[in-house]
Amino acid sequence: MSFALSPARPLRLPPVLAAVAVLAVLALPLAPGGAEGGAGPADAVSALVVLYAALRAVRERRRPLSATAVVVLGMPVVGLAVAAMGAASPGAGLTGLGRYLQVFVLVPAAVLLLVRDRADFRLLAWSFVGLAGWQGAVGVHQYVTGTGASYQGEEIRAVGTFGPQDVMGMATVVAFGLVCALGLALGRTTPVRHRVVAGACALGLLLPLALSFSRGAWIATVLTCGAQLALAGLRRALKVVAAAVAAGVVLVGGLGVGTAMLQERINSIGQVTDAPDQSVIDRYTLWAAATGMWREHPVTGVGLKNFPAYRDGHASLALSSGSDTEGAGAAYRKQPLLSPHNMYLLVLSEQGLLGLLALAGSWLALLVCGLRGWWRVRRDGRGLDCALVGCGLLVWQLVDFAYADIGGPSTVLTAVVFGAVAWWALVGAA
Repeated sequence: MSFALSPARPLRLPPVLAAVAVLAVLALPLAPGGAEGGAGPADAVSALVVLYAALRAVRERRRPLSATAVVVLGMPVVGLAVAAMGAASPGAGLTGLGRYLQVFVLVPAAVLLLVRDRADFRLLAWSFVGLAGWQGAVGVHQYVTGTGASYQGEEIRAVGTFGPQDVMGMATVVAFGLVCALGLALGRTTPVRHRVVAGACALGLLLPLALSFSRGAWIATVLTCGAQLALAGLRRALKVVAAAVAAGVVLVGGLGVGTAMLQERINSIGQVTDAPDQSVIDRYTLWAAATGMWREHPVTGVGLKNFPAYRDGHASLALSSGSDTEGAGAAYRKQPLLSPHNMYLLVLSEQGLLGLLALAGSWLALLVCGLRGWWRVRRDGRGLDCALVGCGLLVWQLVDFAYADIGGPSTVLTAVVFGAVAWWALVGAA
């Protein structure tokens, strides 16, 4: 008797793992000074992801993007091209153009092509949660052992592996993971154990987010989670709010996790007009400078990468020389203030109304399409978790852009987020 052995089928990994690789690289520690600018390892991987997505599209001989996707993702190109021509030098123009195209056009388009279905989208969302858990664990360890970035004279600020030059990096990663975990937990058709694990992850990520002492990330997360709960339904909203309140009481009230400093930081949110600290004063001054640049060049702005050159001519004497950074393995240095820390004002000052309308128009189109997709799936619940993740990530980013702009190693994560949002808004909701 003979037995015929069937040939083993080759193992085919989902293409979305290429996008997950970008997140995996962001989990690696950065060398001291590696957050000061320029392309990092994750940026190099993102370029390979774009190349891989393009090669797959050519090999499969199919139309890679729909006409709607081309229009929505391609809208920022016009304003960017005009602003690049107004840069101080061709090199600066090309550098700025490449960065914007990477974050808002090329990487999002690649991620859109690599996500095949909702299962791939959930895998990407869980990857965000995993990265957030790792960075959050590093951040909590920094707080407990006093090895974090300097905050009020103590090295306790949780910054993960990003270092003190990118203090928003860990907060951004953790916030994205929390938004993804909450969206996955609020789904209806996924297995119960998956929703329970996602809910536990969301509650666990509250601690490192708090220890980041990032007011902008707190505000964006609270507003986004509130929006997700509203989209999920009243009953689920009440359950999640009760669980979050209980977790907050245990962490802050019972365990006393950073009670005094956290309370002071939270109170400072309401003092931005009455008694602002120097960081808030600097931010207001930079915002005023960006507005002044726009008034002088309302249509096309001052040109890409030109904000630092025009800053001193429009900023008042209240602006400090820079922010002090040290700790988390890095020596003390004065970090210059080279952007307004507001994405909308950065685009307005450097690209004018033309650039802002194009970029914000692309984001608004994604939001409308994403909410339309939520409206389609809200009744039967199939894909509701994907809708909450996709819409939640976009809402968080749009709110956070009022307090931050692109820059640093964590910027490439924003590009992957826009890719995930674009997939849900333009493909997954159908």
